[in-house]
Amino acid sequence: MTRLDLKDWQLDLGGVLLGHGTAIPIAEIDGLARPGGRGELTDQPGADGTWPAPDWYGERKLRIDCAIKTPGDPAAARALLAHLQEAADEPAVRTVGGAVTPLRIKWPGAPTKVLFGRLRKLDAEWSKAALGWLPLDLEFDGTDPAFYADDEQQVSLRLGWLSSGGFTAPVMAPIRVSSGESGGQRRPGWVTNAGSVAAWPVITVYGPCANPRVTVVETGRFLQLDVALEEGQWARIDTRPGQRHAARENGGVAQLTADSDITRFCIPPGRSEIRWTASDPTGTSRLHVAWRDAYQTL
Repeated sequence: MTRLDLKDWQLDLGGVLLGHGTAIPIAEIDGLARPGGRGELTDQPGADGTWPAPDWYGERKLRIDCAIKTPGDPAAARALLAHLQEAADEPAVRTVGGAVTPLRIKWPGAPTKVLFGRLRKLDAEWSKAALGWLPLDLEFDGTDPAFYADDEQQVSLRLGWLSSGGFTAPVMAPIRVSSGESGGQRRPGWVTNAGSVAAWPVITVYGPCANPRVTVVETGRFLQLDVALEEGQWARIDTRPGQRHAARENGGVAQLTADSDITRFCIPPGRSEIRWTASDPTGTSRLHVAWRDAYQTL
């Protein structure tokens, strides 16, 4: 699907434009500020006040009060409603656990941002349909309450050579190489999260290599795969909320080591360095990292 070019005060839901200057003007949107939370207050036994439990964000529930406006053209109104219904009924999202739909939003003074979730409600009022006027009640649940950049960033890294003067014979495989520093050589993977909250990367390791370990230097968090990849094989670690898993190119599970914590591996706001190590007999394996800048606010 071609990505639509958004102007201020416009939304893109499943390839359908809503908002200012479109055939679906919006009267009001609720839920763009602080998302709902989970947490309880417990009475302090034998004392005044309460004890607050940890607060966790729940879904970001948006309610969009809008209407399809195609004066004198009810057929066009019906077609727009059909496009919205198709977006809500997309089998690849509706019938797959964890799958989400992007809702793109352009607000004045900010770049286009994306909220990932599902369209939960689509009600139309038909009393004035013959006039090309269909009031709509939409509800979109953002399963991840953060907003994300419209464009995905990517970086690809080969393993760095630690020796500044070549190898000393005899050389025995596998050769252990790393993206660290030695002898004046440095091959860092600089990544930048221009947002305000943690970004969650998708990491793909392409063989041939064994036991690859990926570290965010600034946080010290790492992920290590207990796997041996041949040439043409790969393993992918998805750290995104609601998508967290590690898989192989054949659809099988890729095993993470017990000391790896996929729930804490993230790219913090600002500039960070990604380093990785692996056992590689050829020096041709590579690492691919993809992420979106993440924001707490629109």
